[in-house]
Amino acid sequence: MRNDDSPPPPESGSSVNPDRPWFTRRSTLVVGVAALAPAALAGWVLTQAFAGSGSDGAPSAPQPASHSALSPGQRDAKPGSTPSESTSTSPSASTSTPAAAPAPAKGPLTGKTVVVDPGHNVGNFQHTDEIDQQVDIGTARKECDTTGTTTNAGYKEADFTLDVSRRLRTALEAQGAKVVLTHQADRPWGPCITERARIGNEAKADAVVSVHADGVSAGNRGFHVILPAKVKGGAADTSKIVGPSRELGERIAGNFARTTGSAPANYLGSGTGLVVRDDLGGLNLSTQPKVFIECGNMRDAKDAAQLTSPEWRQKAAQGIADGIVGFLGG
Repeated sequence: MRNDDSPPPPESGSSVNPDRPWFTRRSTLVVGVAALAPAALAGWVLTQAFAGSGSDGAPSAPQPASHSALSPGQRDAKPGSTPSESTSTSPSASTSTPAAAPAPAKGPLTGKTVVVDPGHNVGNFQHTDEIDQQVDIGTARKECDTTGTTTNAGYKEADFTLDVSRRLRTALEAQGAKVVLTHQADRPWGPCITERARIGNEAKADAVVSVHADGVSAGNRGFHVILPAKVKGGAADTSKIVGPSRELGERIAGNFARTTGSAPANYLGSGTGLVVRDDLGGLNLSTQPKVFIECGNMRDAKDAAQLTSPEWRQKAAQGIADGIVGFLGG
């Protein structure tokens, strides 16, 4: 194929004049060859550039680049892009930088970890065989978990505890705390009481609160906070947490009553709103300060009206949060 830069071929019928001196004809030939040489050289260079050279010096066919031989930027480059486009880190690069996550709130609980344990799980009702399995709580063996109670209209304790726990998490995070929930109804049943305790222990929580509502007969009203008794047996040893757990419980009880307007239970605790128990695995197996709070009696119509109110549940969460802040934040 003729290179566009080469001189045009002689016109048809043209010839070299035989009467010209030989050196004239030779000069003409030299000039012609000289004119063709750059074009030939350019063609050879292009051929070498595209074809490459084999190990024996002969031209070889183009070979695909080895994936391992490419730089990370070249391997990740999109089809049609250049390395500079795909590896640029300048602010004007076409790739967008993900937005930074918002900084956590600062407050009296900054640097503190709180584990919130929503009592029971709605799925427990469909998994009674699983939750009935026995687990070791140090001093005895008990069911892995229970279904929890309901109001007379069918509002489940597990729905109540999860809602209040989520509200509590929001309130605590606003004070700077790191909050861990033992579950969010994201599992078919459980967790078992042993696992609930383990979650708080492994998180090295500064405070753990298990949220519940009671299910005793009508006429029994009010809230109460359950504190761990001094227990030692098997995997249970509460000796180090009895004192701080009581302080946590007292703080929560006072703030809960003030924020919700609810009175301490009229059926146990002698009006203090505080009850000590040694039969709850969630307390026996805890190594961190921990309490349970029974926010009211779901079987009493007046308490149930409060427990089913979103506005009251918000107050309940705030009252618990204020108690935790008082315990951890001074």
